[in-house]
Amino acid sequence: MKAVVYESFSTAPQLMQVPDPTPTDHGVVIKVKATGVCRSDWHGWVGHDPDIRLPHVPGHEFSGTVEAVGKQVTKWRVGDRVTVPFVAGCGHCPECHSGNQQVCDHQFQPGFTHWGSFAEYVEVHLADLNLVALPETLDFTTAASLGCRFVTSFRAVVDQGKTSAGQWVAVHGCGGVGLSAIMIANAVGANVIAIDISDDKLSLARSLGAVATINASNVANVVEAVQEITKGGAHVSLDALGHPITCFNSISNLRKRGKHVQIGLMLGEHSTPAIPMSKVIANELEILGSHGMQAHRYDAMFAMLASGKLQPEKLIGRTINLEQSIEVLMNMDKFEVAGVTVVTEF
Repeated sequence: MKAVVYESFSTAPQLMQVPDPTPTDHGVVIKVKATGVCRSDWHGWVGHDPDIRLPHVPGHEFSGTVEAVGKQVTKWRVGDRVTVPFVAGCGHCPECHSGNQQVCDHQFQPGFTHWGSFAEYVEVHLADLNLVALPETLDFTTAASLGCRFVTSFRAVVDQGKTSAGQWVAVHGCGGVGLSAIMIANAVGANVIAIDISDDKLSLARSLGAVATINASNVANVVEAVQEITKGGAHVSLDALGHPITCFNSISNLRKRGKHVQIGLMLGEHSTPAIPMSKVIANELEILGSHGMQAHRYDAMFAMLASGKLQPEKLIGRTINLEQSIEVLMNMDKFEVAGVTVVTEF
């Protein structure tokens, strides 16, 4: 099969012919129909993820059809339309037994712990636990765009932030994660403030439901700007970028008893950011993480898609072919493109 492979970190990947995968007894092979290009893939490529073993095929936001089925798989058949959470569970640990596969003690992640979806085919373990059936009305490109960004944002806004109608939500960073969070928070009736340094991304944020925008490069103090708009601070604030500055601002712009949800990865030199802990204590703030979403929670998100409250296809910035994904991957840290980039030609 064709696949994008890198043999050392931070050097240009190559489009290669590599052996086709075969399913384990409990796994399946999926023919990839679409795969998103995500900043998490960039983190892996530069060497921030200790689970990656070289040579490596990136890619973790994908959709496709079941191509081959292991002999002990009971729920899936060749031709089934599927996607997979970017964090998959083992099915045996205490977290999996409690329904929290997104923090499984023995989790695996296509594109990180093993070869991913920048390829014609990808193998997924423990299919009966981890695969998600796609609604017939959901096309492969949109399904791939849900990827880690949309589902992580859904969990962050709905399950972790417990966002409700009428609350103020601040979203720091308007890449794929941030734009997803804006759409979801708007869908549940919240008032959303979008913060970024790109006017193009802020314009897109408004079109997706943000009631106010802040260009962080044009204001003296982002925290004060949010507090002024909200008359006291956000009820829920999300760092959708993953940077010490956005993390600090997101916590600092909360009103009393507010919730900060960290979505953007904090890796490498950014892994131990400064936190205004005195404010956390005095104002009884909550600091939460959001790390993927369980396969069994997809139905709640799909129900909102079916109702028309969520339209993730609006987040798709462009579609590309597999070879073009190499340049896009290497430039993910430059934040050049508004919306989500999806590979649709293999």
